[in-house]
Parts: sequence; C-alpha cells; structure tokens
Amino acid sequence: MASHRRPKPAGRARVSIMTAAAAAAVALSAQSGAHADPAPTKDQVKEQVDQLNEQAEVATEQFNGAQAKQQELQKQVGDLQDRVARQQSQVTDLQGGLAEIAAEQYRNGGISPTVQLMLSSSPDNFLTQAGSLNQVGDSQSSALKELQAQQRKLDQDKSEAQGKLAELDSTTQQLKASKDEVQGKLAKATELLNTLTEQERQALRAAEAKSAADAKAQADAAKANTDRASRDSGRSSLSASTGSAPASSVPASGRAAAAIAAAESKLGSPYVYGATGPSSFDCSGLTGWAYAQAGVTLPRTSQAQASAGTRIGTNIANAQPGDLIIYYSGMTHVGLYVGGGQIIHAPHTGAVVRYESATVMPIAAIVRI
Repeated sequence: MASHRRPKPAGRARVSIMTAAAAAAVALSAQSGAHADPAPTKDQVKEQVDQLNEQAEVATEQFNGAQAKQQELQKQVGDLQDRVARQQSQVTDLQGGLAEIAAEQYRNGGISPTVQLMLSSSPDNFLTQAGSLNQVGDSQSSALKELQAQQRKLDQDKSEAQGKLAELDSTTQQLKASKDEVQGKLAKATELLNTLTEQERQALRAAEAKSAADAKAQADAAKANTDRASRDSGRSSLSASTGSAPASSVPASGRAAAAIAAAESKLGSPYVYGATGPSSFDCSGLTGWAYAQAGVTLPRTSQAQASAGTRIGTNIANAQPGDLIIYYSGMTHVGLYVGGGQIIHAPHTGAVVRYESATVMPIAAIVRI
C-alpha cells in the first residue's frame, strides 16, 4: 500500500532564495526599462523634423531640376522627330526623282552606268566613281549631291534623336528617384510628428504662427517707414544727405514691387513640393511665380535662380526689397526679401507661404533681379 506523505513545508532558507530571485528579476526588469531610449521631447522632435524638411527641400530642388530637364528634352526630342520626318520625306522625293531618270533611260535602251551608280546604296561611292567615268550630267550630279547631303543630315538627326531619347530616359529615372526621396523624408517627418501629443503639435503650430505674425509686423513697419521717408524727402534727397539709403529705407523698384505684391497675395497658400502656383508652391515655385507676375521669367530651381541676377554678397544689410535670398551651401532654398529683415517664402511641407526672418537660415547669396 502506497504511502501518502505530505510534502515538507519549504524551509526558511528556500523561501529566502525564492524571494531574492523574484526581487532580482524585478530589479533587472526595472533596470532594463531605465536603460530604454526615452521618447524624444517636443523640441527634439522639432529639430529632427526641421532637418528632414531641409533634406526634403534638397531632394525637391533635385526633383524640380530633373523635371525641367525632362520637359526640355521632351521638346527637343519632339522637334528632332519632326525634323527627321521632314528630311526623310525630302530624301524619298530625291530618290523618286532619280528613279524617274532610270526609268526614262530604260525606256530609251537601258540604264547607263551613271544612273546605275546613282541608284546604288552608296551615293559617296557614286560621286567618287562618276568623276572617272566622266558621264555625269550637271543635273544628275546636282540631284545626287543634294541626296547625299540630305541623307547625311537625316542620319545625324536620327543619331541625335536617339541620344536625346537615352538622356530623357536617364532623366526620367532621376526624376523618380528624387520624388521617392522627397516622399521618404516627408514620411519620416510625419512619423516623428505623430509621436507627439495633439497638445504638443498645437504648440508647435502656434509657435510657427507667432513667428510668421511677428515677421509680418516687422515687414509692415519697415514698409511704413520706407513710405514715410519717401514722402518726406524722397529717395534722391535722402541719398544726397547720407551718401546712400539704408537697405530698409530703399523702396522696391517697379518689377520688384510687383513681385512682392504677387507673393503677398499668396500668403497662407500651402507648400507642395514641385508646385509652381497659382494655388500651391514650393520655394522656387513661389519666387518664380511672383516674378512672372511682374513680367520676369526666372529659372525653375533655387540653384539656377541664384545665377539669374546680380550677386550682392551675403550681408542682409545690403539687401533691397525684391532681392532673392538664397539659403544653405547647396543653394537649396530661396525666399523673396520684402524689407525690414524679412522674407516671404514657402518653407516646407505642412507649412504655408508666410513671412519669416531673413536670417533664420544660413544665407548663401543675395541676388538682385
């Protein structure tokens, strides 16, 4: 008969060991949690998002450049294809004329060696041999020379068209890569912003709105001072008495004033990469659109716009209303100077066209249009 013995109660030593083990596990768990990366603060998220937006701006200008090049190449390819078609028609007509000569000679007793050579696949070979045969009439020689010239032009244009098509294909691939890069940066920025609470996101938006409002107030004050100085003594007398007018007191020229007015009419419009207006813009899209309203055509990208006028250095004190302010060493952002140390620009995805301090980013060039 089996014995049914009670298990012995755990001794104090055993209980102590188990308690110590449990405490150690809890301690290790707490220690592991303590070493986990803390969630980024609102300011850290903003800094990272700003960096991503800057990188996206670089990719956006690459996208804009590739898009502009693609459009130009498409036009060139179209023009070349039209030219090839016209030249092919001319070559066909010339060949038809030579065929008529051959037919006429056949009806009159056979095709002469001259015409046989003319109808050969090598016009160059014909011209070389025809001189020794001394059988080429003036009209025949002229017709063949014209055929030879047209065929050469046709071959050259076909080759050029093929080269342009290859370049177009490469540019299209570059365009896609730049677009993918922009979208990737923006997706990362969105992910980061989504780690914040709604209250924190509202705080960031409020800070941006306050910065834009302060910039607008400064720009308005500078404009009022400029208008007052212009009414009181005029720019010429001011220059005569001081040697030169301070930058903030220099009124915008006619086309610069028109460009500023156009940009101001778009305050609050959303930033959209690759957009050139009239309802949404990226940075160079805004400056290009604004100057277009003043009758001035600017290149598509910020890098190209940096060479569209006269460089004035990088000191904002020398800027005048209407100047383009180009930012970063890669010249990947541009704004329109409105005076009073302020610009109007399209900052980045998620933002709108707004006023901002002209020195909020590192200035690479000031360009007078």
